[in-house]
Amino acid sequence: MDGLLFDTEGLYWEVGDTVLQRRGFRYSKALQSRMMGRVGVAALQQMVDFHCLEDSPESLLEESDELFAEKLATGVPPIAGVPEWIDHLKTHEVPFGLATSSRRRFVDILFESIAWKQDLAFILSGDDVKHGKPHPEMYLRAATLLDISPEQMLVLEDSSNGCAAAIASGACTVAIPSIHTQDQSFDGAFLIADNIRDPRLWAMIEPAQ
Repeated sequence: MDGLLFDTEGLYWEVGDTVLQRRGFRYSKALQSRMMGRVGVAALQQMVDFHCLEDSPESLLEESDELFAEKLATGVPPIAGVPEWIDHLKTHEVPFGLATSSRRRFVDILFESIAWKQDLAFILSGDDVKHGKPHPEMYLRAATLLDISPEQMLVLEDSSNGCAAAIASGACTVAIPSIHTQDQSFDGAFLIADNIRDPRLWAMIEPAQ
């Protein structure tokens, strides 16, 4: 969801930087790469460890959630090309769902005015799994909900942790790096697409048999 469907990664960066500036530090790409894909407290534990903070990850999560909710309230439009990609999947009768490390409350806010939310076969959020990315639990559960084997599933990811999770599950994984993740490693991905409009990605979807 974040960085692939909606341009929220910049908001996460602003929130992380605000939280750290209050403690005399700044957010960085090195920390971001460690946090991306991880769920809730586990993500903030990375911040605690990285900067040797005295705060608990629980308190940092609460503080971050408040800041992020305020920023989301202004509205975040889908990334260019996403509505067309959704139409492409629907045209070829390919079922699709959402697997995100974000909290359910933020999923609900972002999708409040998105018409194709009703077309999602499932929504898996960070609240629904015990192990965050790069653990494959998220994508193993997604395959189960689609009633297919992971090897039959196509996963789109924008982060190295997300790609690692998808690859570990056995799914065919396509990386679509954002400006915030373009320097990360996507080893093992079937394809590293230029963006969601990449014709190589679209060619992977065939009409339903």
